[in-house]
Amino acid sequence: MNEKFEQLIERAGQLLSRIEAILPQPLSAPDWTLSTAWRYRKRSSGHGALEPVRHVGAIRLADLKEIDVQKEKIQRNTLQFVQGQPANNVLLTGARGTGKSSLIKACLNEYAPQGLRLIEVDKADLVDLPDIVDVVAPLAEKFIVFCDDLSFEEGEPGYKALKSILDGSVAAATPNVLIYATSNRRHLLPEYMKENLSYTHTEDGEVHPGEVIEEKISLSERFGLWVSFYPFNQDEYLAITAQWLAWFGVKAEAISAARPEALVWALERGSRSGRVAYQFARDYAGRHPA
Repeated sequence: MNEKFEQLIERAGQLLSRIEAILPQPLSAPDWTLSTAWRYRKRSSGHGALEPVRHVGAIRLADLKEIDVQKEKIQRNTLQFVQGQPANNVLLTGARGTGKSSLIKACLNEYAPQGLRLIEVDKADLVDLPDIVDVVAPLAEKFIVFCDDLSFEEGEPGYKALKSILDGSVAAATPNVLIYATSNRRHLLPEYMKENLSYTHTEDGEVHPGEVIEEKISLSERFGLWVSFYPFNQDEYLAITAQWLAWFGVKAEAISAARPEALVWALERGSRSGRVAYQFARDYAGRHPA
């Protein structure tokens, strides 16, 4: 009888262990010494974890050309944050490949020695941001929560979660956490032509958006700092290309000779973005090793 009872207890313990394994677990703090950048990842079990980025990109602020105005704004806001001064959540919007994400990563490299850290969170996981904040809140370091290529479709849960966070939830009240997000569009929800019919105007001609439009622009307005990026012209594209060629060790005379190839490369890609310039420089440097 005692043997059967012990077997029953053992099986019950095994069952409880299995149940505990599939239940959501509190987010645990990682070893913060492993990196300056982290990714929040959710497993199929639903458990979230902060995973270190083992090889953080080496890009520096000086490497980013032709975006001096945008760089000054982001750098100033980030420095205020690192120094413990008031700073804003930031939305970086505009043309693809113009350096939005690179600028944030460069700021991390610039200010990591002063305690800046970065946590990349996918938009689908923004609902877990309060858990992330609870883990980092007691720390002395400053954390940028980075959401890359942010946009929402109707009804996505991350939209309301982020809106609440920016509106004054626990995340916004935590002095060592800011949200930096990049997007190709200023308004983070899709807009449709029929919604323009909801606009109204007063007798003096002043235009007022309807409730649907107001809702769609309300999330963007909750970011304290907007920084816009624009497509590069030909001269700006060539200047960026030259900078990246030099970064890869291409000699000055070869950089000048590469200009026609760089223009053809951009024409074939249909874009003169900084990303295209970087990709051309990698290709050219690989074909013409020093």
